[in-house]
Amino acid sequence: MLDYQYFMQQALGQAEKALRCDEVPVGAIILNSKGEILSRAYNLVEKKKSQIAHAEILAIEKACKKLGDWRLEGCIIFVTLEPCSMCIAAIQLSRISKLVYGAASPKYGYKVFSGKSKLEIEENILASESAKLLRLFFKKKRKK
Repeated sequence: MLDYQYFMQQALGQAEKALRCDEVPVGAIILNSKGEILSRAYNLVEKKKSQIAHAEILAIEKACKKLGDWRLEGCIIFVTLEPCSMCIAAIQLSRISKLVYGAASPKYGYKVFSGKSKLEIEENILASESAKLLRLFFKKKRKK
């Protein structure tokens, strides 16, 4: 059995890198079917000047490149924040088998889920730690 908290800590480490770069602190990691980390990424929307440079999208791109395939069947993605609709679509289209996320995103989260996917979902893993990074980021932004 995978240690969800350990892998979410790895994703939180990526989110902390985003925070240091003045990006929205969201981090993601993808594991292969053996539980080995294939890719790590964090939000780079500001740096890349691209709204699609979300942690999930970047992690998917890296994992696909590493495997030489667009199909990520058997893989698990850990994300510190509930994915947006764009990212949940990318997760489903890449055939990732399981999503594990930390904090809910009531404003932009995917929660309108089709139910047709075979994607298994685990929620609220280290949610308070994920939410804390987001609060720090937006508190800092509001002071500017």
